[in-house]
Amino acid sequence: MQLIRGLHNLRPLTDGCVATIGNFDGVHLGHQVIFRQLAEQGRRLNLPVGVVFFEPQPAEYFAPGRAEPRISRLREKLSLMAQLPVDFAFCLRFDAQLAAMSPDGFVSRVLVKGIGVRYLVVGPDFRFGYQRSGDYAFLQNYGQQHDFSVVAVERYDVGGERVSSTRIRRALSAGDFTEVASLLGRPYTIAGRVARGDQIGRTIGFPTANIGVLRRAICLRGVYAVRVTGAGLQRHEAVANLGLRPTVDGQRQVLEVHLLDYAGDLYGARLEVEFCYWLREEQKFSSLDALKAQIKADERRAREWFNKN
Repeated sequence: MQLIRGLHNLRPLTDGCVATIGNFDGVHLGHQVIFRQLAEQGRRLNLPVGVVFFEPQPAEYFAPGRAEPRISRLREKLSLMAQLPVDFAFCLRFDAQLAAMSPDGFVSRVLVKGIGVRYLVVGPDFRFGYQRSGDYAFLQNYGQQHDFSVVAVERYDVGGERVSSTRIRRALSAGDFTEVASLLGRPYTIAGRVARGDQIGRTIGFPTANIGVLRRAICLRGVYAVRVTGAGLQRHEAVANLGLRPTVDGQRQVLEVHLLDYAGDLYGARLEVEFCYWLREEQKFSSLDALKAQIKADERRAREWFNKN
């Protein structure tokens, strides 16, 4: 998969492409159906598959304090797309210029002159252009005039309900990781590189691997039983705290992972943390001794869960 970033780097592909537009947060099963729908059409037309998305997401640009939490950050999204039948990922910076484009200007600049779209798949409620004034009907009319087809996405249901990023966020907030995995088609994970922290955990007998959570907002907050992969580990059992660490006056969101029965050095390693089971909410303790006692209790509960699962 080739990544092309920025409006200024768009060049129409030689013979055009089949494409879709959206946020694709989480790259869930519904998104995967769209990509495979495109790939099938691409084979018929002998054209590559292109995916157009925005960074930041439009809602984050217009209302950064009220935007929905992300399921996956950009790097994770690209990694997931690369495992699917996607040939080109067009990542466009959503800024004042893009926000001010008319529907006509957006389709002309991005879809026709930018990537040479020949076949476009979007949701029937897709809106775009200045003040979201463009819609599915506009795209169909424009396509008829400029020789490209526009079709609606194929709905994908699990358990009688449509798979959507909103449904996944709801399940994440509820700590229902079985439901989340059924919608994503894989376990829910957060990946990142281990950095040096305050090393407070080490002083109380519970050393942690600290992973910065580089997202504007996240659906999870609390203590979890997790499994860790990377740096020679394969789904190693652990306990993780995701939040602001109120007992030590933390100021930024951090994922702290205490690996059970492990004493190696993980600084600088890239780890993938699979969330398995919600243990409790994050809370502030009156002392480090109280925190230590609670961590012991968390570890005991996590081991019990792993033994059963």
